[in-house]
Amino acid sequence: MGENDIDLSKVDEVLRKYTKEEASLIPVLQEAQSLFGYLPQEALVRISEGLNVALSRVYGVVTFYAQFYLTRRGRHTVRVCRGTACHVRGGKSVLDTAKDFLGVNDGETTPDFNFSLETVACLGTCCPQGARDPRSIRRQKGRLRWRDYCRRRILISFGSPS
Repeated sequence: MGENDIDLSKVDEVLRKYTKEEASLIPVLQEAQSLFGYLPQEALVRISEGLNVALSRVYGVVTFYAQFYLTRRGRHTVRVCRGTACHVRGGKSVLDTAKDFLGVNDGETTPDFNFSLETVACLGTCCPQGARDPRSIRRQKGRLRWRDYCRRRILISFGSPS
């Protein structure tokens, strides 16, 4: 089996666990994405046929919800906040630094598939008490310590895409 070949028997196993109706669409899509890290077209066609749901409806659901990806993602996802509080504290420069360092734009993945870069509305780490997540990229003494965090591999990373 080639690197780009998709094992549709795995999708068939997922489909057997659910009723053959549209109400099962989102959980089936979630499980299929957990298998491949994204939703390949071949899997969407099989899901459409297996649940007897129009392919256009399947694509409609996949493109509506931000949790689903139609392209292969990086092993790690770097998320940069674009919320108001972070914008005021220099969020744009953090995003620009991430883009420059990784060599990709928002929504893209590095050619080696190690990192995907995306912006989000809020990471929830800027409140006064702060959610002290050691994996988050923080500003220290007014400047981003991006390279230090990359060396230590404690990026905003949540493992394999879900």
